[in-house]
Amino acid sequence: MTSKIGKRATIRDVAKAAGVSIKTVSRVFNDEPNVRSEIREKVRHVGQKLNYHPNVAARNLARRRSHLIGLFFENPSPAYVTELQMGALKRLRGTGYRLLIFPVENRADIRGAMVSTVYASGLDGVIVTPPMCDDPVILDELLSSHLPFVRVAGDNSIDKTASVIIDDEAAAFDLAEYVLRLGHRRIAIVIGDETHRSAGLRLMGFRRALRTAGIEPEPAMEIQGAFTFQSGLEAGRRLLHHANRPTAILASNDDMAAGVLQAAHELRIPVPQKLSVVGFDDTALAKMVWPQLTTIRQPVFEMAERATDILLRQIETGTAPETAKLSYDLVIRFSAGEAPTG
Repeated sequence: MTSKIGKRATIRDVAKAAGVSIKTVSRVFNDEPNVRSEIREKVRHVGQKLNYHPNVAARNLARRRSHLIGLFFENPSPAYVTELQMGALKRLRGTGYRLLIFPVENRADIRGAMVSTVYASGLDGVIVTPPMCDDPVILDELLSSHLPFVRVAGDNSIDKTASVIIDDEAAAFDLAEYVLRLGHRRIAIVIGDETHRSAGLRLMGFRRALRTAGIEPEPAMEIQGAFTFQSGLEAGRRLLHHANRPTAILASNDDMAAGVLQAAHELRIPVPQKLSVVGFDDTALAKMVWPQLTTIRQPVFEMAERATDILLRQIETGTAPETAKLSYDLVIRFSAGEAPTG
C-alpha cells in the first residue's frame, strides 16, 4: 500500500485506502472530535503507510506551490548561520520565493518528524546544513518523501542527493602547511564537533600536513572542541597550561580560534610573537578580534547561494540532484607569525 513514486499521497488517496470519506480524513488529521477511536487509528495507520502529510499551505491557499523555502540548521556559530541566511536570501531576491528559518537545538527531536514539519509548513523545498545533512535517519526520510532538498557541506559520497561542498581536508592541509612554513613544529589543533563531517576531514588534513613534514601528531596536542567560542577558550587554556605548550594552534573554525585568542590574552601570551593562532571559515568574526585571524575562507555565503539556486531549479524544472564543489582561499592576516626562538 504505497503512493506512486515521486507523487505525494493526497487526502483522497488516504480516504480511498481507508474506506472513509475525505471529510473523515480531514477530521482525523486536524484532531477534530466526533471520530470513533478505531476509525481514527485506521486512518492514521493508512496515512503512515502512504507517507501522507497534510500540507497546511495547500489546504489554506489551494495552490500548487507555496513559494516557501526552508533553511534547517543546527550550528552554534552565529556568524556561520548569518552567512547561510544572507546567501540564500540573495538568490531568492526577485524570485517570489521566501525563506523560512528552522533552528534545530537537538537533532534527535526532528528525526522522524522532518518531513511532517516540512509539509505542515507548506515548504516547496529545503536546504539542510551540517550535521543534520549527514544524519542517516533524516536523509532516509527526505529521500523517501521525494521532496526537493539540497545539503550544504554534506558528505559528497552519498548518492542521489544535491550538495554544495568545499574540500575540507585539502583546506586544512594547506592551512597547517602554511603554519609549518613559518617554522612551527609543535602545533596543536582544536577539533570541531565530532558529529560534523567537516571536523573529521579537517583533522585528517592537519595530520597529513604534519606527517608530510616528518612530524608525528601527538594526542595531547589534539583537543576536542564543539565549534563554539567557549569550547575554544577551554581548549586553549588546556593547551597553554601544558608543560611543553604548542607554539601554534589551529582551530577548526573562527569561533574556537577567538576562544583560543582569549585564553592567550588571559595568560599574557603575545600573539603572534609567542603563539600563532589560525582559524577556519573566515566569518565576520575573523576581522573583529585582535589580532585579526589568519584563516581559511570557506565561502559559506556563496555555498548557500548556490544551494538555493540548485534547489530552485529542482522545484521549477525537476532537474536531477547535483553536487557543486566551490574553491576556498587561505587568508593571511596578523594572528600567525614565525615560530619563536629560544
